[in-house]
Amino acid sequence: MENTEYSMHRSLPGVAFDEAIELVTAALKEQGFGVLTSIDVAATFKAKLGVDFRPYVILGACNPVLANQALSADDNIGLMLPCNVVVAAAEGGSEVSCVRPHAMMDIADAPEIRDVADQAQASLERVLEVIADQSTAAEV
Repeated sequence: MENTEYSMHRSLPGVAFDEAIELVTAALKEQGFGVLTSIDVAATFKAKLGVDFRPYVILGACNPVLANQALSADDNIGLMLPCNVVVAAAEGGSEVSCVRPHAMMDIADAPEIRDVADQAQASLERVLEVIADQSTAAEV
């Protein structure tokens, strides 16, 4: 899976889906984020559509300090919150994807919002580094 203009990705070979969720949640917490929502896409598709889908969860991550700064600058920016993080089962392990806050916040075209996006992006990049490091250490 490749990074895009709106997303950042890490593969976690050998890391089971449930373990990946735990790693991501802990790494988010270390960076000041909490998980406000957890959407089990596979269960929803099965229940609503009768469709099988790989294990796939969307976590709505929020850093209250950054959210407060953004909302204080523009209370409509709440439409772009929280930062979504996807954990999905993949062949031989799991994948984690994070939204790029810049992609979501640049639409506001306000310097104070850009500063918040910079901080959020750096924190989410660190989350991806931490989980990649932990999954590599677990392989050894």
